[in-house]
Amino acid sequence: MKKILIAIIAALFLWSCNGETDSYVVETPLNTPDWAKNATIYEVNTRQFTEEGTFEAFMEHMPRLADMGVSILWFMPIHPIGEVERKGTLGSYYSVLDYKGVNPEFGTHDDFRAVVEKAHGLGMYVILDWVANHTAWDHPWTETNPEFYELDENGNFIPPRGTDWSDVIQLDYENPDVWEAMTDALEYWVREFNIDGYRADVADLVPTEFWNQAREKLDAIKPVFMLAEAEYPPLNEKAFEMSYAWDLHHQMNALAQGRISIAEFDERFDRMRDRFPAHTYMMQFTSNHDENSWNGTVFERLGDGVMAFAVLASTIEGMPLVYNGQEVGLSHRLEFFEKDEIIWDFDSPFMDLYSKLLNLNRDNRALWNGLHGGPMQRISSDQDDTLYMFVRERGDDKVFVIVNVTDQSVVANVRNSLIAGSYTELFSGIGMNLSDNEVFEIEPWGYRVFVR
Repeated sequence: MKKILIAIIAALFLWSCNGETDSYVVETPLNTPDWAKNATIYEVNTRQFTEEGTFEAFMEHMPRLADMGVSILWFMPIHPIGEVERKGTLGSYYSVLDYKGVNPEFGTHDDFRAVVEKAHGLGMYVILDWVANHTAWDHPWTETNPEFYELDENGNFIPPRGTDWSDVIQLDYENPDVWEAMTDALEYWVREFNIDGYRADVADLVPTEFWNQAREKLDAIKPVFMLAEAEYPPLNEKAFEMSYAWDLHHQMNALAQGRISIAEFDERFDRMRDRFPAHTYMMQFTSNHDENSWNGTVFERLGDGVMAFAVLASTIEGMPLVYNGQEVGLSHRLEFFEKDEIIWDFDSPFMDLYSKLLNLNRDNRALWNGLHGGPMQRISSDQDDTLYMFVRERGDDKVFVIVNVTDQSVVANVRNSLIAGSYTELFSGIGMNLSDNEVFEIEPWGYRVFVR
């Protein structure tokens, strides 16, 4: 906690020294690229994205994603998939056969290089999903370097303990040669393809010191952006800018289902803040590939509150994630080991919703990431059990957000000087002046985002 307070004070001091300018210095232990401060992230499941399931076909969507406000394209693993103990017909992306290879299902090395170049041309950035904890059973290392793997008492390769991941086998990070080989592969994609960072699968199952030394070597090539699939604060001290807000995601589901109160949600939010270094970006989401395929669509988990919680996840502290297809109301669980194409309905109301939210995140400093954005200041009313309200402010930029997290209509009286000012409501485009004493009528699962 002491470390967090020192970091916050230092950041505020540096900001005040720069005045109310468009940019200011935020010091962190990480060499975070400047473009990340107002980035949003979009997860790409290449196999399911188009009928062809290729990089070339995906590239046709890239201009609309840039227009939608997407900054970071996170590609699920693009490597060849193991055949031994394969699950389903096509197998799991996370059963890696060759860390420097490209799955021929998706295209070639040159096709992927073209994706990266086009992304950069559109002002977007590319991170790769990286599986450092385990490999496919038939990875060449099993023949050339069997000492890279953990073995059972009979000398046999084993899946990661305590999992049902029967299609992969556990690497042994007690062996320093594993560190060297894995770091070499990480450097390859940054050096040869100019990618912008990584999303690390089950990052907390790999030693933190491995990630720390890998980050230092990657930054020697170019400043990278790193996302940990974990909720383990030590990873964010030196290696990763961003971690999953896993617990808060589950609390959103519980809030939508009426299983917890707004006060309990706030308590978990505060607990997350206290645990992590102040410079950490927490990734906020209502879905991702795991949630969609294994735990249910947003409609299964959030019911009629899908849009309300999309608004909440996109405006609270943290970087918003959109899983491919959410922008057209993806309403079925995508198969994980088979072909299961997303059906694109560009007339979906979710298109406008996400476009407005992601562009707002990019353009309004109040919603920027980590210490670059404005802290949430919760607003109370006489309807504290139904409305989640807050103000975020940075410099001249400000948002005042109201989300009805219930299926009941609400008339709320709000008295707070923080809400006073001139705004444009994000979704209606209507300009209005709010006083410090207002009455709001909010429909079931309704929301308002007032923007300055």
